[in-house]
Amino acid sequence: MTPGIMTPGMTAPGIMAPGISAPGEMIPGPRRSLVPIPRRARPAFTLIELLLVLVILAVLAAVVVPKFTNRTQQAKITAAQTDISNMETALDAFEVDNGRYPTSAEGLRALTDQPPGMTTWKGYLKRAVGNDPWGNPYVYGCPGQHNTDGYDLHSFGPDGQDGTADDITNWTTH
Repeated sequence: MTPGIMTPGMTAPGIMAPGISAPGEMIPGPRRSLVPIPRRARPAFTLIELLLVLVILAVLAAVVVPKFTNRTQQAKITAAQTDISNMETALDAFEVDNGRYPTSAEGLRALTDQPPGMTTWKGYLKRAVGNDPWGNPYVYGCPGQHNTDGYDLHSFGPDGQDGTADDITNWTTH
């Protein structure tokens, strides 16, 4: 037999010979009724296998989800540090132009709204200082308790409590 040459009675791969049906197809029976051809049993997953997959997915989720939630907290801390750094730049520009930092009474509002009697004030932030990422106001004091030559500027941090280890500040603690 020569490869590639078909002889009578042979069929091409994937083509059924006349009168032969695929499994599950209905063929005419002796009395013109359709008789089902039995299908081969298909392999399927057992209940145990499916439960095992669900347990594996649950364990993976228990490991991965906390890592993503920690990323959110870290992003908020970074945002607060960036806000404080931007306010420090604006406060330093205020001091260069006016010869002093805003008083505690004037607060951070002095960076967007001209305090009375300031003739050299130029506007240092485009919009008012908002709250920190946790919804608490930034705390400004001049003269500062930690920076006695300048000002203290900080956020209460994630716990919202003043004076705790997670506070985000413009001073260094040792």
